[in-house]
Amino acid sequence: MKYIIEGDTKFMIPLIILLLLTLFLIMKGFKTNSEKNRKLIKSVSLFALVFGFFGLFIGLYQMFTVIAIANSVSHGVLAVGLKCAITATLFGFIIFLIGRLGVIALTWIKKE
Repeated sequence: MKYIIEGDTKFMIPLIILLLLTLFLIMKGFKTNSEKNRKLIKSVSLFALVFGFFGLFIGLYQMFTVIAIANSVSHGVLAVGLKCAITATLFGFIIFLIGRLGVIALTWIKKE
């Protein structure tokens, strides 16, 4: 819950939905292993990665806007801002890796 709030809920909640969708599609793939399902997993996980990067750039933009207004910024404040900006990207990477591992597993067990 802490990371959802730190990573900005407007990015983290959609990423959680994308994670659940990816996991659902992987589980569905073990039942009906089709090319369409694997392509959908690839697309959803790639979208999660790109959405995480979008969160990073929005977070950096907001951070730099606040830094420009402030007279002086400590290292600690800068580090916290970077951590918040990177959280959504990291979560997007994790979803992407889970999706790709799922596609690898489904491709491996596919019956020709």
